[in-house]
Amino acid sequence: MLLALLFAAGSFPPDVAQRLVGGALTGGVAYARLQELTDTVGPRLSGSRGAEAAVQWALKRFQQDGLAARAEPVKVPHWVRGDESAEILASPGIVGHRLAVTALGNSVGGNATAEVVEARSVAEVASLGAAARGQIVFFNHTMSVPSDYGKFVEMRSHGPSASARAGALAVVLRSLSTASFRSPHTGMTSYDADAPRIPAAAISTEDADLLHRLLQRGPVRVRISLGCRMLPDADSANVVAEVRGREKPNEVVLIGAHLDSWDLAQGANDDGAGVAMVMEAGRLIASLPQHPRRTLRVVLFMNEENGLAGGKGYAAAHQAELARHVAALEADSGAGRPLSVRLRTGEGGSAMVAPWLAPLESLDIHLEDGDAGGADLTPMDGALVPLASVHPDVTHYFDIHHSAADTLDKIDPENLAKNAAAIAVVAYALAEMPATLPRPATRPATH
Repeated sequence: MLLALLFAAGSFPPDVAQRLVGGALTGGVAYARLQELTDTVGPRLSGSRGAEAAVQWALKRFQQDGLAARAEPVKVPHWVRGDESAEILASPGIVGHRLAVTALGNSVGGNATAEVVEARSVAEVASLGAAARGQIVFFNHTMSVPSDYGKFVEMRSHGPSASARAGALAVVLRSLSTASFRSPHTGMTSYDADAPRIPAAAISTEDADLLHRLLQRGPVRVRISLGCRMLPDADSANVVAEVRGREKPNEVVLIGAHLDSWDLAQGANDDGAGVAMVMEAGRLIASLPQHPRRTLRVVLFMNEENGLAGGKGYAAAHQAELARHVAALEADSGAGRPLSVRLRTGEGGSAMVAPWLAPLESLDIHLEDGDAGGADLTPMDGALVPLASVHPDVTHYFDIHHSAADTLDKIDPENLAKNAAAIAVVAYALAEMPATLPRPATRPATH
């Protein structure tokens, strides 16, 4: 009765709202599914046995939920971490100190022993000139809030190549994180074709602070050893599942998350939570007595973390039908309390969607201005597909991002369920609305 009164002014059918929101909040399925993925499959770096097990797990669960599911093959990078260590050999006032270190994804292996030179940006490395030659470049920064990630991520992605061009032997990067307990945070680096490939690793924020303090006193000598290596590309797959539309089955609403994770932990927040959310949204919508007008497609992308092969592969395989993708949503921002729904659409799109979001008012989730998108969706930018996001609280997202601390105990089951409910409501609305969202006029300038 309460839901019926609450949604009377909106366009969302109250009985459907009850099944979607009530089902997500009371069923406990999303958390149970996440627990199964993290505890029984575990880390899922592309090319690994864990990644393959995750594909088979997802296919089985989708089929049990009543969705038509298939694996769409993609070739993915197969990078293996190996043993890794680093230590301060000597500096004024210290004799030996082991650093908490982890290789950056796709880094080459190797050993280096040299003095450290500190840099605060990729541009600064180029300006160091001879001071960087034969040295280990230490990238330091001041990331303290989630929005800082975009400011400093270039150090991780392009810093090693910039350092190699300057003649450096290796790179150590202050972890891109907002908290740390001597737990380094990994992430992908990209080697430029015109630069040598040198070993690159992240160190904990505590050890970065120590390095910075020691460098104020005088020269610091560090030894680093990385056993990582890149193997030939591996066969893998995106997992695609569908709830076929009752009236316009050729029009597609895509909701997705990435199935792979880094190898340091269970990948619970990044992006096991997103996987559980979109799977639960698909399950709930598939269980409705009447399917929405359009087809709901749930895509679990492979290799978002260190190559984006799944996103690129999906866009290539579905190029002919991207014009019939009427909206897309990716869940890859963790499982914090959901705060809002955001859109990237053409003029008038927000007004079209707003009445359909009434079921989320009871969860204090509202439509607001802001960016929408996701890394796996960027290869579809040329088709100008309207994008939606359920935006959660990311205050603590980078505390555990890409680190050994990304484990199930960090996930709040209630917030996970609320995110799943919100995604289910948004997905159903986009698939059921009489008209489709207007496409954006231009591609986004940056991601």
